[in-house]
Amino acid sequence: MGAAQGELKARKPRLLCFGFGATAEALAARLPEWAVMGTHRAARDGALAFSGAATPELEAALAAADAVLCSIPPDEEGDLAFRAFEPALSARAFRWIGYLSTTGVYGDLGGRWAFEWTPRKPQSAEAKRRARAEDQWLSLGAHVFRLPGLYGPGRSALDRVRAGDARRIVKPGQVFSRAHYEDVAAALALSITKPNPGRIYNVCDDEPAPPQDVTAFACALLGVAAPPEEMFDAANLSPAAQRFWAECKRVPNARIKAELGWRPLYPTYREGLRVILAAEG
Repeated sequence: MGAAQGELKARKPRLLCFGFGATAEALAARLPEWAVMGTHRAARDGALAFSGAATPELEAALAAADAVLCSIPPDEEGDLAFRAFEPALSARAFRWIGYLSTTGVYGDLGGRWAFEWTPRKPQSAEAKRRARAEDQWLSLGAHVFRLPGLYGPGRSALDRVRAGDARRIVKPGQVFSRAHYEDVAAALALSITKPNPGRIYNVCDDEPAPPQDVTAFACALLGVAAPPEEMFDAANLSPAAQRFWAECKRVPNARIKAELGWRPLYPTYREGLRVILAAEG
């Protein structure tokens, strides 16, 4: 075997993550056989800077990448990375492309189930931007993962209770789905091993639940009294919070279970919060 052949054989496949947050970090930990590079708004910890414009460093990283993941927030025109690198992204076939979207693209379903084939009816400006970005990435054959509210170490109901910011707002019939960072990372890792370009997956736990129940459970774990219940109509929420609470849907995960064999490590918020607390010692 020649030197060039040996170098080619030893080369790790490369994943470029536009947006290297908690989910991308968890994914990188699950892919020891991959070389993973990520971006932040400003270069740090070996990550490249990306604020919406192509740079020579990013162009080189993309040219060397075998797979691409994007999770950065879009603007009114859609996804920043798509706009900056569309010619390069379209020029060749990648092993895998993934885009992290939101279940907000379904809009309000009055508590009904939001399947992957349910027509999108985004209500908020943020969800409308995500829907536009979905279409952009789907034009490249990306896998789209629609995520609910994410939680994990440092970002959970436990932290809100400790900070004194937790509230138990009650809106009859209101439920939200959620997902732990590690469960999303596991879904992405499975998809990379079994690509199905253009496929859309919901990634969430097994139990859409009223938010006041999550807060009460976090309080019980920490051994503190739960805050009193507040009725939604009298909660004096900000306009942004009111828009969030205006949508109610249940998000199923049957497709990703059937097609990729994915199972959540944390099927409900109870398992997730217990493990977070235990890991804190």
